Amino acid sequence: MDKVEWWKDAVVYQIYPKSFQDSNGDGIGDLRGIIRRLDYIKTLGADVIWLCPVYDSPNADNGYDIRDYYSIHADYGTMEDFDLLLKEVHQRDMKLIMDLVVNHTSDEHPWFQESRKAKDNPYRDYYIWREAKDGHEPNNWSSWFGGSAWEMDPATGMYYLHIFHKKQPDLNWENPSVRAEIYKMMEWWLNKGVDGFRMDVINLISKPEQMPDGINGDLSPYCVNGPNVHRYLREMNRQVSARYDIMTVGECPGLTVETAKKYAGYDRGELHMVFQFEHTGLTDGIYGKWTTQSPCLPDLKAVFEKWQTQMRGEAWNCLFWGNHDQPRAVSKFGCDLPEYRDLSAKMLCLCLYFMQGTPYIYQGEELGMANAGFFDIGQYKDVESLNAYHSFVDSGTLDKRAMLDCLAHVSRDNARTPMQWENNAGAGFTQGTPWISVGANWRAVNAERELSNPDSVFYFYQKVLRLRKNNPVILHGDFRLLCPEDEAIFAYTRTYGTKGYLILCNYSDKELRIPDPELNSGPLLIGNYSGQVSPHFLRAYEGAVFTITF
Repeated sequence: MDKVEWWKDAVVYQIYPKSFQDSNGDGIGDLRGIIRRLDYIKTLGADVIWLCPVYDSPNADNGYDIRDYYSIHADYGTMEDFDLLLKEVHQRDMKLIMDLVVNHTSDEHPWFQESRKAKDNPYRDYYIWREAKDGHEPNNWSSWFGGSAWEMDPATGMYYLHIFHKKQPDLNWENPSVRAEIYKMMEWWLNKGVDGFRMDVINLISKPEQMPDGINGDLSPYCVNGPNVHRYLREMNRQVSARYDIMTVGECPGLTVETAKKYAGYDRGELHMVFQFEHTGLTDGIYGKWTTQSPCLPDLKAVFEKWQTQMRGEAWNCLFWGNHDQPRAVSKFGCDLPEYRDLSAKMLCLCLYFMQGTPYIYQGEELGMANAGFFDIGQYKDVESLNAYHSFVDSGTLDKRAMLDCLAHVSRDNARTPMQWENNAGAGFTQGTPWISVGANWRAVNAERELSNPDSVFYFYQKVLRLRKNNPVILHGDFRLLCPEDEAIFAYTRTYGTKGYLILCNYSDKELRIPDPELNSGPLLIGNYSGQVSPHFLRAYEGAVFTITF
C-alpha cells in the first residue's frame, strides 16, 4: 500500500491571480481579492491553493518573467497583503503553494542587468551566453514562443539563450552560485510559511555544454530532461525541500512514464509528483498545438490507463484537465453547448477524480466555465497566441479565419478570462474595466448562479471531492480500463480489498448501451442525472459511479 502523505489526499485549487478577483477596481485581480474568496474555495472542498506568480515582473509573459523573487508586484498588492493571505489560508486549515519559476528570470532582473554589462562581470555566468557562429546565432534552435531561441546583446556582441520570450533569459544551473541563490530564495519563502512549490518547466533547467543544431530548430532533445537535471533536483531536495513538511510538483513537458518515475519516484528524493501533458497534447498536429480538433476518446483512455497502471506503487499522479496554459476543460474534452455544458462538466469531474492521484482544479472549472468565445485578434493578450497568429498568417501558412478558429479552441487566453462570479457587468470580477474581456457566457455561468442551485456543477464537484476524501479505494485501489476501443464510453473500475467502484461516462450526445462489463454493479454512488440511473444505458454526457459487489 502507498504511504498516505498529506499531499496525496489533498485537493489543489489553482488561482491565476490576475483574473481571479479584483478588490480595487483597476481591472486586475489581486491578493486582497483572493482573501475575499477564500471561504468559497474552502466550501468547494479544496485544501491547497496553488498561486500562480505574484512576484514583481515586467509581465512580458504574465508574471512568468520575474524581476525580483522577494517582492510582490504592485498590481497584486504588497508583501503585507501576501502575509495576510497566508495567515487567512492557514486559519482555514488550508495550505498555499507558490509558483517557482527558476528556469529563467526577466531580463530586468538585477542578475541579468549585471550579466550583460561585460564578459568578465561576476554575474556573467548566471546566464547562458554563446559567441556568434559564422556571424549568426550559435545554432538554429527555435524559441517555444516563436523565432530564434537566441538574442544578440549589443553590449558584448554575444547571444544569450531564451527558450521562451526574449525577455526571459535562461539561468545557467551549471553555476553553483545560481543554485545557491535559488535555494536561498526557496528557504526564504518556506520560512515565511508557504507550504510548497509548483515548479515551472523544471525539467528544462539543465542545458548541455555542446549545443548542436536541432532538427528543424527543435531544441527539445537537448533541453528537455537535460544531462544534469536529476542531480540538481536531488540537491534541491536535500538542501531545501526535505527539511520542510511541504509538497513539490514539477511541470515537466515531454514526459514519458519512465522519465516521470525518475522525477517523482518514491525512492528518488526529487519531487513529490509531476504534471505530464500527454492527454492535453493528443490534438497536436502539423501546426503544433494550433488546431480545432477534439481528442480521440480511445487515445485519451489509453493515456490515462498507462499513467494509472504504470505509475502505481512507484510514483504519484497529478489529476488535471486544464490550467492557465490550456483551453477550458468543458470546451476541449466535453461539450460547451448550453444544453450539454453542465452535464459534460459534471461528467468530466467524475471521470477524472475517481482515479488515483492528487486532483487539481483550475479556477472556474468547478462552474463549468467554457472557452472565451473571442472572435477578433484584438481581444487576445497572450504573447504565445499573438506570436503564433502573426507567424502563421504573415507567412501565408494559415488564413486569418483559420488561425482565429485555432485560437478560439486552444489559446491560453481561454483560461485567463476573468473568473465569473456574478451576473452583472464585469461578472463580479471588477468594478472597473477588466484587463482582458470577460468570457462570452458569463450570464449563464457564474458562481452566484451556481451557489443558488443545489443541482449545479459547483455542488457536484463538492460531492465528488467529499467522496474522495480518506477513501481507500480511490487512494490505493487498482485501476482497470473497460471497453478500451469504444469511441464514446469511458468505463473503468477501481477496486481495493472487498470494495470497489464502476465508473461509467458517456462522451457523446447519444444514448448508448453499455457493453456487459461482467461485473455485478450495486447501488448508485453518484451520477450527474437525477432519477433512475441504469448501469446498462448512458444518456448524453451521463456519468455515473456504482458500487461493485464481489
